[in-house]
Amino acid sequence: MQDRSDAVHPLDAADPLSRKRAAFELPAGVIYLDGNSLGPLPAHVPERLAGVVRAQWGQSLIRAWNDHDWIDLPRRVGDRIARLVGAASGTVVAGDSTSVNLFKVLAAALALRPGRTVILSDTGNFPTDLYMAQGLRDLLARGHELRVVAPEEVAGALGPDVAVLMLTEVDYRTGRRHDMAALTRAAHVAGALAVWDLAHSAGALPVDLAGAGADFAVGCGYKYLNGGPGAPAFLYVAPRHQAEAVQPLAGWMGHEAPFAFDLDYRPAAGADRMRVGTPPILSLAALDAALDVFDDVDMAALRARSISLCELFRTEVEARCPGLVLASPRDPQARGSQVSFRFADGYALMQALIERGVIGDFRAPDIVRFGFAPLYVSHADVLAAVDILADILDTRAWDAPRFKIRAKVT
Repeated sequence: MQDRSDAVHPLDAADPLSRKRAAFELPAGVIYLDGNSLGPLPAHVPERLAGVVRAQWGQSLIRAWNDHDWIDLPRRVGDRIARLVGAASGTVVAGDSTSVNLFKVLAAALALRPGRTVILSDTGNFPTDLYMAQGLRDLLARGHELRVVAPEEVAGALGPDVAVLMLTEVDYRTGRRHDMAALTRAAHVAGALAVWDLAHSAGALPVDLAGAGADFAVGCGYKYLNGGPGAPAFLYVAPRHQAEAVQPLAGWMGHEAPFAFDLDYRPAAGADRMRVGTPPILSLAALDAALDVFDDVDMAALRARSISLCELFRTEVEARCPGLVLASPRDPQARGSQVSFRFADGYALMQALIERGVIGDFRAPDIVRFGFAPLYVSHADVLAAVDILADILDTRAWDAPRFKIRAKVT
């Protein structure tokens, strides 16, 4: 097997984005293809976070809420994310988890369509999104229905009873990418609202919420945004809905005057009304620092590099690893920044890869998933990873019993 450990691919040498790799702490000997599960540590985050802990919390104590403007950190972080998802300032706030944020915006969307009862989603959606919809349906007990169809059947299922179209833009298993603009238009023509989950989009490819006409959106801070384990999520409310959107978790940080301590709730103006409780300052500060790496990144250039990485991986694997079956769309424009393959013993195969320093992940029942975060994955990484993958398949190294012992987290 060829040693590519010190190789520099011509496409990396010619691409200014290759320099971004130095902004991350990546362990030696590791090819990290799992940024679609957890982004790596940006190198400057520990020092920034230490400053928040020592100088702000340690020295300013409670005064830090004013002296360092902690109170508005969810809005400031939201504005930074807004640039990456095609949204205007003041339409995105950071905080809570993706699941909780989805519950909030889905409830708000249903309230804006009181004469309709159906939440429409697809079988490619992440299960927690469907769980949130099921829970909200049962909690409301007003005859709502969650209707789940195949991805290719979504547009045709937009009938007069549909209140909300709820989709994840990029399928977490296969990487299949919905046409956000087209499906949002179709939803609006049918009289429905569109709620989008950007967990596998934000930070990996261009997103244009405003241009697509999206009504609400949610997204994740710990995948391609590299905010750290369990980083705060974010949500988006289109300007046209901000005055009327009513969310079910009326907490004090969503009040128009939280420190008036009124006994009656009055929602804040704008997207701030979607806030709930005291913001998690340390994790927000880590996410805020992590977003620095995007400050000078052109998302179109990022997408071009993503496609180049994914296509190189796909073509090399299909040429050298005949035991794997492509699960992702072949058209790079029809998928996000990942490539997935099917293999009957996919879990064992992934464990063997991880032992050899190639970190991807597995999704039941048989999908091995590889995420290509363009800020730190190189074309040389791709070729080296395929070398290792082909060797594991050729030697059947994956068949060792130790690779078939399931861990709690896959």
